[in-house]
Amino acid sequence: MSTAEVIVIGGGITGCATAYELSRRGAKVTVIEREAVHAMGSGWTLAGVRQSGRAAAELPIAREAVKRWATLADELRAELDYLRDGNLRLALMPEHEATIRKVVDDGNAAGVAMEYISDVQAVREIAPEVTDTIVGACFCPTDGHADNLKTVSAYAAAAQRLGTTFLTGVEVLNLITDDDRVTGVATSNGVYNADTVVVAAGIYSPRLLEPLGLKLPLTVVHCPVAQTIPTTDFRLAPVLGVATGAFAARQTAGGGIRFIGASIPWTLGQHSSANVGMTVQQMDNMTRNAIAVLPRLAELRIERVWGGLIDDTPDNIPVLDAVASHPGLVVGAGFSGHGFGIGPMSGEILANLVLDGRDDRFDLEPFRIQRFIDGVEESSLEMLG
Repeated sequence: MSTAEVIVIGGGITGCATAYELSRRGAKVTVIEREAVHAMGSGWTLAGVRQSGRAAAELPIAREAVKRWATLADELRAELDYLRDGNLRLALMPEHEATIRKVVDDGNAAGVAMEYISDVQAVREIAPEVTDTIVGACFCPTDGHADNLKTVSAYAAAAQRLGTTFLTGVEVLNLITDDDRVTGVATSNGVYNADTVVVAAGIYSPRLLEPLGLKLPLTVVHCPVAQTIPTTDFRLAPVLGVATGAFAARQTAGGGIRFIGASIPWTLGQHSSANVGMTVQQMDNMTRNAIAVLPRLAELRIERVWGGLIDDTPDNIPVLDAVASHPGLVVGAGFSGHGFGIGPMSGEILANLVLDGRDDRFDLEPFRIQRFIDGVEESSLEMLG
């Protein structure tokens, strides 16, 4: 039997950033991951760092995250390939224009400078490869993207330098409680005690919480992803998306074009490297949509294809909560396909909830798990990354 002050379940950006923030404040931390660091959501993501298109409750967190990203590479002592070339969201048809204009209005109202561009040539000055058949676009120049694998690895390495222990290939079977207090975890490698357990296990979070009577309703969907070989003939500076959420793309620092397609329900239960690939139909739909938006993409060669799972909550807002009914339990899950960009702040918030029980910088009421018992207004998932 091992003892740690804090156990973090999950080795994605949320878990690794939380471990780093806890360790730098002197906590003894153990991260337990059933596969490897960045094996799940943080491994497949488009890796956008955006404020645009966020729910109103998330915008203050996203704004602070962008500030943090500016110096994060120096702080973590690693190259993160963070580029701040904006986010361009397209209205492909007239019926999409209202959605795009609302993104602009909501962003500007929250203090995030954005503009709606109705002139197609002006849009193509920002992204010359875009089709000339679009209706318009919104542009947020302060958004950007980073390398997801480098970022999560950097957080893990920084946490380890500060004393965090990582147990990979170890599955958490259930949370251990004493009455309502969470006191540790039972794993495939034995029992680990802790003062606090942070559940940041993505799509697997509900099965850990349900035995405690905690409801975390997630719709799990599968998102297809592809990336071309590096190219210098095709330039895409901003992160690019469409109003429906059926397509998004960005160019990596190495020159490859990474793009994603529409998600479909996930019905296979456990995720594994063997079954997470996209279906033939997904590949067909994704490439058709991609070429319609970026016609010259058809000329590029594919380097690799893969897929990822999204832990989508009914309101598309994550849980960031020190659960009042179960002392010793903190939850960071349900990021609905856009947790990477706010990962640095999610780590800060969860660490503060562990050590202080609160984070007074933000209104965290919309992020309480209790809302799923009280009832929430559902919304559709339209923007990823």
